[in-house]
Amino acid sequence: MSSAGTGRGKLIPAGEGFRRALRWLSDERRHDPTAVEEASVRFNLSPMEEEFLLAEARRLRGEKR
Repeated sequence: MSSAGTGRGKLIPAGEGFRRALRWLSDERRHDPTAVEEASVRFNLSPMEEEFLLAEARRLRGEKR
């Protein structure tokens, strides 16, 4: 289990931070590397989850790596 990115020390189920990050990015209508980095910190994402979101952000913008 990972702790929430709110600083309150609450435990959340594995994968819930990723779902919250996706929802936050969608609500913010931001799909850029800066937003992904902010979501990664805010929701305590793993490096693999962050890389996935970065790849999706590039795909949405039509960029190649």
